[in-house]
Amino acid sequence: MRILILGHRGMLGSDLCLRLGAGHDVTGKDILDFDITSAIACHDIISEVRPEIVINAAAYTDVDGCESNRDKCFSVNADGVKNVARACKGIKVVHFSTDYVFDGRKGIPYLEDDLRRPINVYGQSKLEGELFLQAFSYDFLLIRTAWLYGTRGRNFVSAIMEKTRTSKTIDVVDDQIGSPTYTWDLAAAVQILIEDHHSGVFHVTNSGYCSWYEFAVKILECTGMEDVKVIPIKSDQLTRPATRPSYSILNCGKFQRATGGTMRDWQVALHDYIAKVSEMKLSSPPVPKHQIS
Repeated sequence: MRILILGHRGMLGSDLCLRLGAGHDVTGKDILDFDITSAIACHDIISEVRPEIVINAAAYTDVDGCESNRDKCFSVNADGVKNVARACKGIKVVHFSTDYVFDGRKGIPYLEDDLRRPINVYGQSKLEGELFLQAFSYDFLLIRTAWLYGTRGRNFVSAIMEKTRTSKTIDVVDDQIGSPTYTWDLAAAVQILIEDHHSGVFHVTNSGYCSWYEFAVKILECTGMEDVKVIPIKSDQLTRPATRPSYSILNCGKFQRATGGTMRDWQVALHDYIAKVSEMKLSSPPVPKHQIS
């Protein structure tokens, strides 16, 4: 299949390119190639590539930044989706949304058709993007996921590892529960859904769940930094602009029934990610001394 991946240099987009590039004709475009907030730019890039499938992995994901940059947030996460969907007449659109479209009050894992009631600007923008996709796309695959991390770009895992360089104690909230998801695994799930010609809304995360605190403890355990102390705190002890849902586990039963497969446990995926990052560091050529400032 001829596939166009928008946001191909990002954390998820880069893994999608690697996964899908082996068996399909994949073209990647990013912010330097086109402006997703421009309807004309979206139409032109899609007309140029003439894909059978467009995967939109472009997004404004700074959850706290969205609170003070509402216009930019909505222009990318909502209007950008509308621009892509309207330009894709006769073309399947694959788009990604988030557990943050839910308010976190349900207490049991969220199903695809549960009431969406976001409690921060980021979630509101992603919900509006979902609505635009459903209104303007004739054939779409909407994948909600959560707590993403990968080898490209900043994420919670890399942030924790970075903090250990300057501190032996780290404060992490223990009253927000979700499912950490490795982008490499998510990309594999997307490949299955595409190749089996699925459409509609699917929840896809790694199996299992934890708090951010438990996630941080496991990261340090996997990296051999157990001498660093993680201190559990409550969300109200942080002064962050965006409120997060306290419980945002997604029920992935529909994906399992449709594909016959189960996403691996988040702890197993994390071990694999840590090993891959270590391997990448070892394989990177040393930087000449004269290039170090």
